[in-house]
Amino acid sequence: MLEGSQHPDRNAQFEFINAQSRQCLANGNPVISVDTKKKELVGAYKNNGQVWAPEGQPEQVKVHDFIDKDLGRANPYGIYDVGSNTGWVSVGTDHDTASFAVETIRRWWNTLGKQRYPEAAELLITADGGGSNGSRVRLWKLELQKLANEIKIPVLVSHLPPGTSKWNKIERRLFSYISMNWRGQPLMSHEVIIRLIAGTTTRKGLKVHAQLDNSLYPTGVKASKEEFEKIRLSRNDFHGEWNYRIDPYLT
Repeated sequence: MLEGSQHPDRNAQFEFINAQSRQCLANGNPVISVDTKKKELVGAYKNNGQVWAPEGQPEQVKVHDFIDKDLGRANPYGIYDVGSNTGWVSVGTDHDTASFAVETIRRWWNTLGKQRYPEAAELLITADGGGSNGSRVRLWKLELQKLANEIKIPVLVSHLPPGTSKWNKIERRLFSYISMNWRGQPLMSHEVIIRLIAGTTTRKGLKVHAQLDNSLYPTGVKASKEEFEKIRLSRNDFHGEWNYRIDPYLT
């Protein structure tokens, strides 16, 4: 119940995001909400929740949750397409970095986005203010510049105000249903995780695509000063640290 202090422009930023989202959708442009779901241990570990099983035949799981060195962890990075009520989740096996985040957006665009929005003039991304897609992460902006160059349309980004990540649309419209779908089921392998994510549906027609990403995303990679200065970054007059646009270099 106690949320602590809040930014004075918290509500104004939500109003800004909502107005921008409505305008993009009205113009036939995609609006996506992105975030990393909680990292999960892969293997015979307890998963909170209950599920029906034959009497006397419960799933056997480990007592302790020490990480399995062979199976490791799963890093689910998700995209929720607001206009089509669909989700995309890349299940990473390495680190959750800005490069991994943008690669997930790239995979979504190449597989679903450009077919669904063939006349798109821009892409709006709403995201939390921290993590791999944080507002202060320079590598995030550099990777988005590369993406904009590839898809040849501007990328608009709006970050949620501090302390409001639970209001990110992807949390309520995608991740919560994934958690309900796999409750009580041990996440025995990456393949099981992908199957359970892809099997998530709702009465309102949510469809989810899931894909394994076993590429390497080393930590410690940074955007140099020279690289950052070349980004075609335009900051909005209203909280430019939260709201900005990256235009592509067209050749």
